[in-house]
Amino acid sequence: MAILNIRNLPDDVHARLRVRAAKAGRSMEAEARAILTAVVSQDASSIPATDLQAWVDQLYGDNKPTNVVETLIAERRQEATLE
Repeated sequence: MAILNIRNLPDDVHARLRVRAAKAGRSMEAEARAILTAVVSQDASSIPATDLQAWVDQLYGDNKPTNVVETLIAERRQEATLE
């Protein structure tokens, strides 16, 4: 099984995930797995781009990450130099 780390998760999202997990009687990790499994099991082509943008807006509000790809590439290059 693969491992996924989620960085820079907004505090309010973390808190809501904790509550949601508690209501479902699961750990936060199990709840996150259930959410991700349900979402990626949907046919993404049937979800309008406007709905996806609305979801991102709701999730991040004014704290949307910027330069994500560039940051990840820089991190991977940094890690590669340490190996």
